[in-house]
Amino acid sequence: MSSFCERLIDLQTKSGVLKKDIAKTVDVSVMAYYRYETGDRSPPLPTLIALADYFGVSLDYLVGRTDNPEVNK
Repeated sequence: MSSFCERLIDLQTKSGVLKKDIAKTVDVSVMAYYRYETGDRSPPLPTLIALADYFGVSLDYLVGRTDNPEVNK
């Protein structure tokens, strides 16, 4: 399974959306978002939730606990 950093980079790349636009949508600075991708910082829970919602994936998928990206509703 992939790590959070790898998943975040993969989701951002596949979406084709700029990092600055994702950062703005989830209400973090571009530098904070970059640090999440590099593993220098871990996002707080509200930001993790916002990122999972933004990309339409489950929290477990985003943090690398499962390879199933579907949200369990």
